Amino acid sequence: MNSMVPEVVFKTRVRDDSLGGDNPFAWKDVSSQDIFAGRKVIIFALPGAFTPTCSSTHLPGFETSYEQFKQLGVDEIYCLSVNEAFSMFQWSKQLQVVKVKMLPDGNADFKRAMGMLVKKQNLGFGERSWRYSMLVEDGEITALFEEPGKTDNCDSDPFECSDSAIMLAHLQTSCYNAAQGSSMASKNAR
Repeated sequence: MNSMVPEVVFKTRVRDDSLGGDNPFAWKDVSSQDIFAGRKVIIFALPGAFTPTCSSTHLPGFETSYEQFKQLGVDEIYCLSVNEAFSMFQWSKQLQVVKVKMLPDGNADFKRAMGMLVKKQNLGFGERSWRYSMLVEDGEITALFEEPGKTDNCDSDPFECSDSAIMLAHLQTSCYNAAQGSSMASKNAR
């Protein structure tokens, strides 16, 4: 898996104290380039804010493991959902998420371009993201963990391979292999 992330614009809200009042937030367009260029980023995508598995396990797992990911060279972790900025913000507040950044994909532009948009009309959700996680290095997808059985109106919500533990194991193995390769190269140089 070595392909580039889609170039889209995310509609986000950022704090702007110059606005004053109870809601000092302004709209800010953030591009894929802004998020991924020159950085090592984890994206995990899920069906929706406030949904059971997303709230009990998927998002909290990445929040809890955040410092371990940072030690392995990850610059940032983003939670991506087909929700608007307001829902993503309130969801992060409810779960007390402060490290993982919430990335709204309200129009599903990113998911559609990734080929990860599925219909969930059987649950009254409309179109939502299929569950996956990926490692992106300078805009290039270097690892993708997509849940099995991707289909429209899936009867279940698989959660077997896109969690924080799988991504952490992948990064630890990658770092170990890189260190072994570096060690072998230095032995060969002697």
